[in-house]
Amino acid sequence: MAGFADSGRVRGFTRVCRVSDIPDPGKAVFEVEDRFIVVFHAAGQFYALDDCCTHDGGPLGEGELAGFEIVCPRHGARFDIRTGRVLCMPATMGLPPHEIKVQGDDVLVRIHE
Repeated sequence: MAGFADSGRVRGFTRVCRVSDIPDPGKAVFEVEDRFIVVFHAAGQFYALDDCCTHDGGPLGEGELAGFEIVCPRHGARFDIRTGRVLCMPATMGLPPHEIKVQGDDVLVRIHE
């Protein structure tokens, strides 16, 4: 189930959670600006992508996180969580990464098209 980002905004950024809400390694799905995004916590850093595989719309937030790769649970497409680049088929298009900012204990996201 997706969480909802709160109304806290900082110059185009929306607060989605606290740093401690997502274990390292780990992930969580949030609704930001009417889109579902998955926020990843890996190797002490946060990353964000759309929660939607470019192959068939599968929910990436339900996939397995392995290092800096997320595996789509439907057909096994892999994406680099740092860049959104597709790493293996059946997906052929990457995902645009969203900007993340950690401010104190808050994790903020700015959606990019």
